[in-house]
Amino acid sequence: MTKDQIEHFFATLKAANPMPVTELEYSSVFELLVAVLLSAQATDVGVNKATRKLFPVANTPQKILALGLEGLEGYIKTIGLYHSKARHLMQTCQMLVERHGGQVPRDRAALEALPGVGRKTANVVLNSAFGEATMAVDTHIFRVGNRTGLAPGKTPYEVEMKLLKRVPPQYLVDAHHWLILHGRYICQARKPLCWQCAVSQDCDFKPKTTAI
Repeated sequence: MTKDQIEHFFATLKAANPMPVTELEYSSVFELLVAVLLSAQATDVGVNKATRKLFPVANTPQKILALGLEGLEGYIKTIGLYHSKARHLMQTCQMLVERHGGQVPRDRAALEALPGVGRKTANVVLNSAFGEATMAVDTHIFRVGNRTGLAPGKTPYEVEMKLLKRVPPQYLVDAHHWLILHGRYICQARKPLCWQCAVSQDCDFKPKTTAI
């Protein structure tokens, strides 16, 4: 993709969705951290179903700890890998209380030091909660970056670095959301919906698909 194509690509996505947000439901930075931690290898829909029951009961590190491990597992057992996620979340809550006064830190190194929180999760929190221009490369963004020619790379980190370099600054804060939504609903894994795509003319993907 050329610079002009990239500019048109994001201008088009912005025009269609001027204020994109994550589809995970949350009302605080801590709730966002919990939701993203639980979302690994799970759908946002599935996570939201669990947190709608969990958050009214426990929406702070202290309240999560008060539930105990088995109590927490009872709320998130419908989510894949819930045993390990519950253990990581309990450990994270303990660290938040002991090291950060129960608050989620606005610092990449501190976030990535939390159990179950990797680079992608830290990027989501820094972007969605604190408005920083980070790029959380999940399977959707990795696919879109490579398929379109926007930011080809062999690893999520490589795609992330290329996106940070190639996305125009005025789009960078929201680009993460646009790319995830585009990958989730249009540029899908098995068959991209090219005939519905508003940015197909900017895309390097040659075998464009049709509705037939």
